[in-house]
Amino acid sequence: AEPERVAQEIEAVMAYGQEEMVFASAKEGVGTQEVLEAVVQRIPPPSGRVQARLRALIFDSKYDPYKGVIAYLRVVDGGLSTGRRLLRLMSNQRELDPLEVGVFRPAFAPTERLTTGEVGYVATGLKTVRDCRVGDTITYDDTPASEALPGYRPAKPMVFAGLYPANADEFALLRDAIDKLRLNDAALSYEPESSIALGPGFRCGFLGLLHMDIVQERLEREYDLDILVTAPSVEYRVLK
Repeated sequence: AEPERVAQEIEAVMAYGQEEMVFASAKEGVGTQEVLEAVVQRIPPPSGRVQARLRALIFDSKYDPYKGVIAYLRVVDGGLSTGRRLLRLMSNQRELDPLEVGVFRPAFAPTERLTTGEVGYVATGLKTVRDCRVGDTITYDDTPASEALPGYRPAKPMVFAGLYPANADEFALLRDAIDKLRLNDAALSYEPESSIALGPGFRCGFLGLLHMDIVQERLEREYDLDILVTAPSVEYRVLK
């Protein structure tokens, strides 16, 4: 790995002094303690308010067949604990009955409480990630926060394409596969459409070309489908 040579290059290119660098290797188990101490010394503590009403930012989510949607979140204000208290999503006022709260170690590890500044997860019991969007704010239903955390915007599809089964008899299989993908991909939008040449299919919206390629590959690899994808297009706006 040549740490000394790399350190000299970083010092020359990025103007960091070697006294600021931490030499560590996860493979060799070297420097772990130094990394942890550097985190404490160099990274400022969370700026949230422990006594304030709960506000937790959702930064990711996944669907679990037993626990529903599991929201990955960071507690900005207050604390989140298990119990009988209902939660609320502030963008759509959807109520949640939390099944489990925990942290990553790196696997899911249930805990009794997450407090200000901590990162963890909550099992919401929701059936689709559409109802638990990235950037939304979670609060308590009986004592809600006065305003959501700033910056939330719903995902907007930017690229559109048609997805059709190569065999028209597999339309139902394609529909079921897209429905299942949507459980874990809130950014994917779709609606049925029909083509004279290709038959029944779906008009799908994606965040971009890479997102479109990933969806196509997952449909083919995970669901063993042979699909046809039309040329991608974007939304046009007519200015008068």
